[in-house]
Amino acid sequence: MTELTQAQQDALDAAAFRRLLAHLDDNKDVQNIDLMILAGFCRNCLSKWYLAAAEYQGVTMDMDAARERIYGMSYAEWKDKYQPKATADQLAAFEARGK
Repeated sequence: MTELTQAQQDALDAAAFRRLLAHLDDNKDVQNIDLMILAGFCRNCLSKWYLAAAEYQGVTMDMDAARERIYGMSYAEWKDKYQPKATADQLAAFEARGK
């Protein structure tokens, strides 16, 4: 494997993260609860991680700004347009995952 410089690794990490955000944006039908059931994280988790990274870097940011970066719009707008109420099956699968 090629030894990467820190700058190269950071650039690749950033590119992969941008691709993940684009993929999630292209697949708005995939609900956060489904992501949590299958992968153990969701868009809200990414928002929290993004905010934590900003704080670690000394960047002033709030959760609304972090969510807007991850969702590509305000969280309220995204929920209104793309997030239906969780089904009984989704809730049961989510609860079962936690055990």
